[in-house]
Amino acid sequence: MPTTRRELFKSSLATAAALASAPFAEALAAKPAWPPHHIATPAQIAANMVKLNPELTRPVFKRELFPSPVIIDSIELLHYKKSWLCRVRSKDGAEGISISNAQQMASLYPIFVDRIAPFFLDTDARDLERNLDLCMVFQSNYKATGMAMFVPLATLEFAILDMFGKMSKRPIGLLISDKIYNPSINVYQANGERYISPEETIEHLKRDVAISHAKAIKFKLGGRMSHVETPPDRSARLIPMVRKTFGDDMVISADANGSYDPEEAIRIGKIMQEYNYAFYEEPVQFDDYDGLQQVADALQIPIALGEQEPSTWNFRHVLAHNAVGIVQQDMFYFGGMVRCMRVARMAAVLGKQCIPHISSTGLGYLYMMHFVSAITNSGPYHEFKEFNNDLPYTCSTSTLRSDDNGVITVPTGPGVGVEIDPAYIKKHEVMKVVKPANFKDAE
Repeated sequence: MPTTRRELFKSSLATAAALASAPFAEALAAKPAWPPHHIATPAQIAANMVKLNPELTRPVFKRELFPSPVIIDSIELLHYKKSWLCRVRSKDGAEGISISNAQQMASLYPIFVDRIAPFFLDTDARDLERNLDLCMVFQSNYKATGMAMFVPLATLEFAILDMFGKMSKRPIGLLISDKIYNPSINVYQANGERYISPEETIEHLKRDVAISHAKAIKFKLGGRMSHVETPPDRSARLIPMVRKTFGDDMVISADANGSYDPEEAIRIGKIMQEYNYAFYEEPVQFDDYDGLQQVADALQIPIALGEQEPSTWNFRHVLAHNAVGIVQQDMFYFGGMVRCMRVARMAAVLGKQCIPHISSTGLGYLYMMHFVSAITNSGPYHEFKEFNNDLPYTCSTSTLRSDDNGVITVPTGPGVGVEIDPAYIKKHEVMKVVKPANFKDAE
């Protein structure tokens, strides 16, 4: 069978270990083949742990670029309609701004105001990594581990990185990596609909691909977290229909969002294998690690996991046990780029890919692009959901739109590389942040 784009996706799994030294374009040109899946023996698991453990503590943020203290003077959470921004200023007048996940921050902003921002006030922003960890201990914040803590924490981290990027005249990718490995991103078009017919799904994919020009697509399977699938048997019918519609050159993946028990997940996975799908996302509930292992050991198609995962240690576990071939930590849901980089590095030392999940509101795809630019084990296609047409911003180094080949250029300007209209920012209300004189840990 001739080499096709869908095979390029699989080929990069086999060559992931070479990504650290090979340019992105060379990685995409590698020869195809799914690597054989090996069930990890106890000895292999132990050996994998030895490789993974150093990546948990290796510094991510390039603190050495900033020889003098950068004391955080103010942290503002700004709100206007459905928009949530974060603005950070240092005592020397440096400023950074971030665009939060609006959908989640609408519920989580009190955590940002009461439990995160007060901890970071008056700290040296250069101690970012240390303070991200210490903040989880402040007022026993670790008890709220997961989206509740990590979306606000990521929002603040992105603003701090934007500030440092502007100070050093570097894009934020160069604050977490020695070089830019991927200056452009090949996108895959994601369809998030589930309870519609196969025919409707295909029509919507065709519509969206016409806009993004993506050469890869992903759609939803099952009923989400073991709910009943509607229409009945939609997945089994849709998998071959998508392949027939888009042909052999389209890279196709699918996301079950934990829809199946292991037995059904294996059945669906075998259909995906028959039609040469690139990866299988969350086949069982995300925290069913035993079920995940059963599915991974029964299939050859790479298993992807990470959108819902809140724990670095759990990522280490599934990587060491060879239960996943692709890690998909979310820039917001997992707490920012520092934490996400630790997971990407763990995957890299085992020759596995990182294809981060992105949130669909704000500029989630912008943060994803900067992150992907900085990692050595990037997959060949990355998630794209929608352009942001509501936020008034300018970007002098990228259109932030995919071209006719489904490729988006990563901004190279300082910080995140975009400037938000000051008049729009002024419309926002500042949510008050006060640093307490003292605090008592919760029990």
